[in-house]
Amino acid sequence: MVVAVGSAAMGTSILWFRRDLRIADHPALHAALAHGTTTPLFVLDPLFVKRSGAARMAFMLRNLRSLDASMNRAVVVRHGDPLDILPRFAKEVGADKVFVSADFAPYGSNRDNEVAARLRAMNVELVRVGSPYAVEPGTVRKPDGTPYAVFTPFSRGWIASGWDAPLPVPANMNLRGAPDIKCDGIPAEPTLTATLPAAGEDAAWARWELFASDALSRYKEERNNPDRDGCSMLSPYLRFGVLHPRQLLAELKPDKNHDHFRSELGWREFYADVLHHQPHTTWKNLQPKMAAMPVDTDAKAKQRFALWCEGRTGYPIVDAGMRQMLATGWMHNRVRMIVASFLVKDLHLPWQWGAKFFMMHLVDGDIASNNHGWQWTAGTGTDAAPYFRIFNPAMQAEKFDPTGAYVRTWIPELQDVPDKFVHTPAENPAGLPKGYVAPMVDHGDERNEALRRYKLVSGK
Repeated sequence: MVVAVGSAAMGTSILWFRRDLRIADHPALHAALAHGTTTPLFVLDPLFVKRSGAARMAFMLRNLRSLDASMNRAVVVRHGDPLDILPRFAKEVGADKVFVSADFAPYGSNRDNEVAARLRAMNVELVRVGSPYAVEPGTVRKPDGTPYAVFTPFSRGWIASGWDAPLPVPANMNLRGAPDIKCDGIPAEPTLTATLPAAGEDAAWARWELFASDALSRYKEERNNPDRDGCSMLSPYLRFGVLHPRQLLAELKPDKNHDHFRSELGWREFYADVLHHQPHTTWKNLQPKMAAMPVDTDAKAKQRFALWCEGRTGYPIVDAGMRQMLATGWMHNRVRMIVASFLVKDLHLPWQWGAKFFMMHLVDGDIASNNHGWQWTAGTGTDAAPYFRIFNPAMQAEKFDPTGAYVRTWIPELQDVPDKFVHTPAENPAGLPKGYVAPMVDHGDERNEALRRYKLVSGK
C-alpha cells in the first residue's frame, strides 16, 4: 500500500522497527522518508518470543497493532531470525538502505552489527539514526574519557550534554508496505491473565497527562508510596519506544518534583550506559569480588524461590509486590527493591534468579534497568557500599504503606487484619488470617546471616 505521497523519491529504504513503536519523534523514520519510498518492517524475533512472558508479549503486540493503524496498516511483519530476514527482505523490496534506531543492549548491538555486515555484502547500508535514549550510551564520560561508574556525577554530565527537541509526526509518509508486500501478520496474543495498560501513543500520552496534572506535583515526596497513584507508570511505554524519553524531558520545568522525575529518567540512561561499556554485566556481577559471595542453589533454595515467585513468603509487602506483577505485569519501584532485597539477603539466592523471573513477567522488562537495578539492590553493582543495605520488609511497609492499603489490594486474606498487624500478621493475637502463610524465614536471623556471608568476601 502506498500512503500519502510526499516529495519525489530518491531511493528505496526499509525502516526496521524494534524498540521504537511510534511515529512521533522518530528520527529514523524522518531519515528514511527523506531518503525516498519507505517500507516499514517489524521482525518478530523468536528469541524475544522465547524470553518474554505472556504479559510482555501481549503488550508488545498491542502496541505493534497501534503502530500499524497509525501507518494505515502498511507495516510488514515477518517472523524469524533478523539475520536471515533483513538481507532477503532488502533484496525483495529493492532497498539500498535500512534505517534503524540504534540498539545499545548486548544482544541488539551484536545482532545489528551482523545484519550490517550481511547487508554490506549486498551493497545495502544499515543506517543507525537515534536510539531509545535522550543521550546515547557512551556519550557521557569523565574528563579523562573514561565512563562513569556512579550515578550522581553521570547525571550531572548527562544533563550538561543535553538533548534535541522532539520531532513532530511526519507531515507526509511515502510508504510502500502491506498489503502490496507479503506480510506474515501480527500473531494472536498468548493466553493472558494479567490486566495490561492501554496500548499506543495516544494511551501513553493520556497516562502522562493524568500523571502530570496531579501526582507529578508531589512526586519527590510520594513516589515511594505504593498505596498511592504517585508513579508515572510510563515505563512500559518507554520500554517499547511508544514514548521517547526526550518527549517527556521536553515537558519538564525547573521544579523540585520535575527535577526528581528527570533524575529517574536519568537512572534509565545511566544503567544503559553502564551495560554499554560492560556488556558482560548483563548476568555477571559488576563488582567481580562479589562473585565469591556464598549463595544457596540447592533443592531447599529452589523451594524457597518457588514460594517467592508465587507471593507466598509470609511477608505481606513482598507477597503483594509479586502478586501485583503477576496480575498486571508491573510492580511499584520501591516494592521491587524490597522484594529483590528479600530474595538476595533474606533467602540468600542468586540475584540472577530474580532478574530472570522479572524479565519474564514485567511488561517494562528492560535488560539494562532490570539487571542493574537488581545488582544495585544485591550489592554487586554500581553502589559504592551497598551490601549493608538490607531492607527490613515490615519496616519498609510500615513507612511507605502505613495503613496497609497496598498490601490489602493484592492480598485479600488481610482485609480484616487490624492496621497494627497488617504488615506482621503472624503477630496478631487473633492469629494468621485464613489462607495466609506464616513468615518463611526470620528476618533478623537472615540479616545476620547475610552480613556473615559478606564478611567472608570483604574481610571486614
